[in-house]
This record gives sequence, C-alpha cells and structure tokens, in this order.
Amino acid sequence: MAKTKKLKITLVRSAISQKPAVVATVKSLGLRKINSSVEQNATPDILGKIRAVSHLVEVEEMK
Repeated sequence: MAKTKKLKITLVRSAISQKPAVVATVKSLGLRKINSSVEQNATPDILGKIRAVSHLVEVEEMK
C-alpha cells in the first residue's frame, strides 16, 4: 500500500460572514476555532476542500 502524505491544516481566518458552503467545508475538515489544527491525509477530496477554503487556512506538509 502506498504511503500517503500527511498535511497539517490550520484555520487562520474566521469563517464568519462566509457563504454557508465555505463554513460547511471548514467544519468538514475538522476545524472549529481560529488557530485550531488538524492532521489529514493528502487525498484528492481533502486537497479539493483545502483549495476551496485556501483563503482561510494554512497548510504544512508533515514528515
């Protein structure tokens, strides 16, 4: 089985006053409060969600 990359996703801007779809995407990534972080595998669906909310999050590649 191929090893997938791990990503650390951090919410750096608030989702308040964003469209409901953007708020739902942030929640589906597991982010709740500003500066909260989660680790996710770099799958195509996660990468698409990150692309949709790229103006609100920072992403780092984990080792």
